[in-house]
Amino acid sequence: MAEWRSSKVSAPILGFRYYGAVEGRIIAIDRSASDAVRLTLDQVVLDDVQVVRLPERLRVSLHGDQQHFQPEPGDVVAMAAHLSPPSGPVEPGGFDFQRHAWFLRLGAVGYTNTPVMVIKPADVALPIFRLRVNLSKSIQERIDGNPGAFAAAVMTGDRSAMGQDVLERLRATNLAHLLAISGLHMGFLAGAVFAAISGGFALVPSIASRLPAKKISAVGALMASTLYLALSGGAVATERAFVMIAVALVATLLNRRAISLRAVAVAALIVLTLSPEALLSPGFQMSFAATTALVAVFALQRDAEWTLGPKWLRPAVVLLISSSVAGAATAPYSAAHFNQIAQWGLLANLLSVPVMGTLVIPGAVLASVLAPFGGEALGLWLASLGLRWILWVAEWVSQLDGSIRGVVQPQPVVLIWLSAGALFVVLWKGAGRLLGLLPLVVAAFLWSQTDRPFVLVSDTGGLVGIMTPEGRALSRAKGDGFVAQVWLENDGVLSDQATSSVRWQEMSQFPVRHVRGKQNVADLKCFKGETVVTDREPPVGLSCRLLSPKVFRTTGSVSIDRKGQITTARDLSGARRWHPWYTDQ
Repeated sequence: MAEWRSSKVSAPILGFRYYGAVEGRIIAIDRSASDAVRLTLDQVVLDDVQVVRLPERLRVSLHGDQQHFQPEPGDVVAMAAHLSPPSGPVEPGGFDFQRHAWFLRLGAVGYTNTPVMVIKPADVALPIFRLRVNLSKSIQERIDGNPGAFAAAVMTGDRSAMGQDVLERLRATNLAHLLAISGLHMGFLAGAVFAAISGGFALVPSIASRLPAKKISAVGALMASTLYLALSGGAVATERAFVMIAVALVATLLNRRAISLRAVAVAALIVLTLSPEALLSPGFQMSFAATTALVAVFALQRDAEWTLGPKWLRPAVVLLISSSVAGAATAPYSAAHFNQIAQWGLLANLLSVPVMGTLVIPGAVLASVLAPFGGEALGLWLASLGLRWILWVAEWVSQLDGSIRGVVQPQPVVLIWLSAGALFVVLWKGAGRLLGLLPLVVAAFLWSQTDRPFVLVSDTGGLVGIMTPEGRALSRAKGDGFVAQVWLENDGVLSDQATSSVRWQEMSQFPVRHVRGKQNVADLKCFKGETVVTDREPPVGLSCRLLSPKVFRTTGSVSIDRKGQITTARDLSGARRWHPWYTDQ
């Protein structure tokens, strides 16, 4: 399935750096890490590039003065832009953006500093996308500021108005999952619709006794979930959540237990059949870890017939158990992928998740029901109250001492041991399940013994990082900022590039020499046994070991251990369809 899927999404990748005219149709609008509006374009046209070599899609961040431009779905736009192929892992074994872009059919990424021009307004195509954007604008007109942007993200999946400062606070408090339309939102929505329809039947016993009220409620909830999936843009996390909800509701229609580990397994198989690459994504791993753990814990509570205290206290107890179990199940995967732990995340979720379920989602459902009659204001007002509270909690908790702690990047085998042990504990019956603790101990030990690379070199030769007793020393205070940030995060330290570059200046001995700039490289002199990294092609005939752009084109990023042994991104990832060196095989 993985081979079929990777072949099915095959599309051209730009093979060189490009600057010139770019034309395309807007099919997605979001925001980049630099807080710039970002467009995804299809029907791409580039100057002097053959049709068969044109990327199927490309993504462009809008910099400079774009005040006059208001992106609309389906508009055909033109601009002068800098484009390049999707970049590979910033270090050997790291996250492979080339693979991620391949399955999104992104053949180029870049930016523009020039004004974007609309050369052809939108036609009748992309109706769902246009509806989403119009709904988002309508919501933001009725709810000002960050709460309005949050409401638009929750109700339509449009996150283009969310600023990076808000996103950082949500991440620092482990509340970012409330922003992405995922299992929590889909579950609340389906539950609210199911409860509303069931409650309506309960008010008329004569009808409820003649009709299968439970099954009709399940159909209504499934229809509402399908509509939510379409309006939200169908992101991978949303599709995954919809599949899990659909499996539960169909099980209800078939008189089977809706919530069980079998239902979770069926949902996982459907998702992996549709998108095998999802297995490697943090969203898939965290979603199914949380769901599996929650189903297992509450099934154990149900089978053992444990009471959760008096009736008036049970909702609070269930919330505490749910947040604790889900947080514990997802924490290792979150730490492994994002290299940080939100130390006050449980507190933030306990204060926010109930509000999400009692105000935000019901308010959104109410607004959707009343919108055809012009009465959506009441529902949006209720949702805005909850969202303002959640944003306040995120701001307050993120300012507490030690809100974030850095975590070192583990080797991939750690998550394999971790997952195997956790699944053994969950699936095995009786005391034998305790044997699953052994792989968990192995995973913890291997993680604690992680040894970060001694030297890291970016895939352009523009940045070098050397590990010192005080932390990684970086060869530049500016430039290659994304690479520097990822290296430092993978080291498990909360530092910045400028601070780390000071260590480089203080070093008296260098295991590698970094030479930058056209003139410096042209005058380069080196001796046998020395390793030199350059960002330009050096003179021929030098006797030292050279790492230059010509080398990086076939290796990607590079790491060097203390014995001088080189490991490349190609060594660890192999040659896949999405790599520039794939045709070398």
